[in-house]
Amino acid sequence: METPRPHLFGLLAGLFLSAGLCFASLVLAGTWTRLHESQVINVTGSARRDVKADLVVWKASFTVQAATLLDAHKQLKADQAKVEAWLRTHMATAFTVLPVQIHEVYTSTHEDGEKVSRLTGYRLSQDIELSSPDIELVPRLAGESTNLLEQGVAFVSDSIEFIYTKAGEAKIEMMADATKDARARAEQIAAQGGRAIKELRTAHMGVVQINPRYSTATSWEGNNDTTSPDKTIVTTVTAVFSLR
Repeated sequence: METPRPHLFGLLAGLFLSAGLCFASLVLAGTWTRLHESQVINVTGSARRDVKADLVVWKASFTVQAATLLDAHKQLKADQAKVEAWLRTHMATAFTVLPVQIHEVYTSTHEDGEKVSRLTGYRLSQDIELSSPDIELVPRLAGESTNLLEQGVAFVSDSIEFIYTKAGEAKIEMMADATKDARARAEQIAAQGGRAIKELRTAHMGVVQINPRYSTATSWEGNNDTTSPDKTIVTTVTAVFSLR
């Protein structure tokens, strides 16, 4: 028996109505999602602080060479005494003498058409590391270390590092400053659209750049300069605020 035509039309109408309701629900959900996303603002704030290194580390070394290991050791001990006396004379007492490094010295000759290497001596070197909160003293010492050369010590100034030991504390304080800056930026942007900031949703700290004063260098990993006593710390915070 055939289904009555009015009943068929009612069935089709019901199917179309259900499909329409589903489509309307999807549209409404999408509209609500876009509306919800538009209720937040994402901004980046920054903070900048000029600081001065409070610790300087100076690394240097001296070297001797002699035909026998015993003679080289005696000469090294004599030079070490000169170096330590010179440092104490210049009011530098916080230094560390590192273990001796021993290198064998070979001389190559040709005998019967063949190259022959023979042990002809020993080269001993000793590293010394000096740290001080006196930022002015150590660079001056490095410049005057030629006095040791006049005493017969083969002294070499290797490197000077200027360190700001309170960088960790500064980063925490500056994160708060950068967040305040982000909020100020967000308020300015929101005001242009007739909106207002409601609350902070999330905040993520970016990499910290510690550069020589007036430098604008950046890196993905963050910089930590040790070449200059005068430094600038720059931090950034990416913040998300909800809008009223």
